[in-house]
Amino acid sequence: MPRQAPAVTDASGGSRTRTWTPPGPLDLRLVLSPLRRGPADPTYRALPDGTFWRTTRTPAGPGTLRVSASQDGTVSAQAWGPGAPWLLDRLPALLGADDSPDDFRPRHRLLALTRHRRPGLRLLRTGLVMESLIPSILEQKVTTDEAYRAWRLLVRTYGTPAPGPSDEAFGAYGLYVMPDARTWSLVPSWEWHRAGVDSKRSATILRAVRVARRMEEAAAMELPEAMARLQLIPGIGPWTAAETLQRSNGAADAVTVGDLHLPGIVGHALADNRNADDEEMLALLAPYAGQRHRATRLIMLSGRTPARRAPRMTPGDIARL
Repeated sequence: MPRQAPAVTDASGGSRTRTWTPPGPLDLRLVLSPLRRGPADPTYRALPDGTFWRTTRTPAGPGTLRVSASQDGTVSAQAWGPGAPWLLDRLPALLGADDSPDDFRPRHRLLALTRHRRPGLRLLRTGLVMESLIPSILEQKVTTDEAYRAWRLLVRTYGTPAPGPSDEAFGAYGLYVMPDARTWSLVPSWEWHRAGVDSKRSATILRAVRVARRMEEAAAMELPEAMARLQLIPGIGPWTAAETLQRSNGAADAVTVGDLHLPGIVGHALADNRNADDEEMLALLAPYAGQRHRATRLIMLSGRTPARRAPRMTPGDIARL
């Protein structure tokens, strides 16, 4: 069990601070990187000094979180905004305190070596569904560059500037908090079009934000129930639900099916078959039942991925139509 953190304290500049000592090795970059939606994500920054900034909309309101780790492994966090106490209270869960990496039993040498080389990998748990669900919907059946552009444009246009220190350095980060459910519901059709989001994806987001509270309840559910809850929304299938719950729930078994590239990557790594489909991928991951998402994370970190072929998906730009 992780050691108990000190009480949250007030700091200068209207912020609150907390320290926490993780129960084992912790690589902040590996843990937090799934929250990054592209190199210019307005809700996330990773700085060269090892500091990570994240913004989100908590049940208590918008908040900004700054996280860093010292040489002895102690994590220091500082938060701003109405959501600051909520973010600091859930800091250990965000950084994988609820994760159980020792439950993973590698059956392939590649995964054993990768786990040995990446001891700081833990699966994060944000406890927030909509912040991962909306960008996951934007990523449906388009290139990542298209999805990242749409997320960036919509958040900067309809989100709010992130709370934080009133200094020039913070302002230069250009951080924003994503819109609330009501604001998402009021985005006009032509703005979705300008962001390159087709009517199918925008309609799915609008259906989800209308029942945002019901969606957020999935963060406290077991994986089967959470998957079922999200998929009650037309337009949300297993791919989108898994991509969301990997982040919101820290779901170690939420394997992504229906992905364009993942079956070939898993097939290549575990069976030297880059043409594997979902069925073969699931068969290869069967020995890791309960930990299949962790297995795929380790495969992606192993560096054993098939050589890129010609692009199978051509980027589109419906905004120019």
